Amino acid sequence: MFFKYKAITRDGREREGAIDAISEDSAIVALQKRGLIVSDIRTEGDTWVAQIQRSSFFSKVPNRDMVILSRQISTLFDAHISIVRVFKLLSEEVENETLRLTLLKVADDVQDGSPLSVAFSRHPRVFSSFYINMVASGEESGQLKEAFKHLANYLERMHELVSKAKHALVYPTFVVIVFLVVMIVMFTFVVPQIAGILIESGQEVPIYTRIVLAVSAFLVSYGVFLLIIAVALGSLLVWWTRTPKGSEVMASFKLAIPYIGRLYQKLYLARISDTLNTLLASGVSMTRAIEVSAKVVDNEIYKRALEEISADVQSGTSVPESFAKHEEIPNMFVHMLKVSEEGGAIGSVLGTLADFYQKEVSIAVDTIMSLIEPLLILLLGLFVGILLASVLLPIYDIAMGV
Repeated sequence: MFFKYKAITRDGREREGAIDAISEDSAIVALQKRGLIVSDIRTEGDTWVAQIQRSSFFSKVPNRDMVILSRQISTLFDAHISIVRVFKLLSEEVENETLRLTLLKVADDVQDGSPLSVAFSRHPRVFSSFYINMVASGEESGQLKEAFKHLANYLERMHELVSKAKHALVYPTFVVIVFLVVMIVMFTFVVPQIAGILIESGQEVPIYTRIVLAVSAFLVSYGVFLLIIAVALGSLLVWWTRTPKGSEVMASFKLAIPYIGRLYQKLYLARISDTLNTLLASGVSMTRAIEVSAKVVDNEIYKRALEEISADVQSGTSVPESFAKHEEIPNMFVHMLKVSEEGGAIGSVLGTLADFYQKEVSIAVDTIMSLIEPLLILLLGLFVGILLASVLLPIYDIAMGV
């Protein structure tokens, strides 16, 4: 449970904040250990709305919010505002409840003497391993302000890349959903009415009309059961894809889809190269940078490859040779790494690779959309035409016979 508190420090200053504890007594004890005298404490968000917001589903912080947060932190650091004051100010501005409470707790932890990276590491649902490592490297090098600038730029690039791919699916998804709704209405309400007319006429109907009538009768009789089975199978599939084996199978399937697999490969390579470039620019070692990249790549095949690459590099194998062992990494990527290693400019080359693959993803998405939209309209029009012809032609024959 979350508790909001007001307290007084040993030197007489007033403090406000939030703390996560299993009970009010536990929260008071924890605050007293920090040297605080609690003057007021109450449950934070005891309404059902707040409880829903804190649930695992609704407590996620959108990438867009993290981009804005990182940019704001960098800007406030430029203004030479203290770290504690930065997070207290930001907690008053953010709209996301989870992020607001997290920033308050980060401010409390930092004020109690914890390094910023350690304070972040206590909130893994909000701050990723990549984020924490970037901040830790900034603390070690004394360039925390620059680390947040790198973070903001990186998160912005990744947000734009992923958003473009997601937005490209909005139109096709909308069309398919509307089409399915129309078809369900047609088969369950319209076609049964027409079927009654055809049966009463006693006229022989074509085979394709009989198929449409049979499908309609089946959906009317067993549609609810089909829906239940579909929901159950969908839930089972979602659960299975979250298991290690299912996640690996789905990762392989994504990469094996014709043309779409190439798009996914470019997306993952863009993420890997950009992550490596950003981490290396912030002073993180190559081995650690590869380990962190494995955690953020979001594909089990590439994650496993990067973990093996990190182990090879740690054992003394060169970076290009380690990458070359894996067929998931294209020859061009490996060749560019070899050139950069010889010239001692691996960071700039990784930045070039990131830009290249991001442009490739953008071009591929635009190409797919230019092809899928007319193809989708053609297929849907063909299906609707067949359905209408199957029910209207027999009626036309009845009318002409009359």
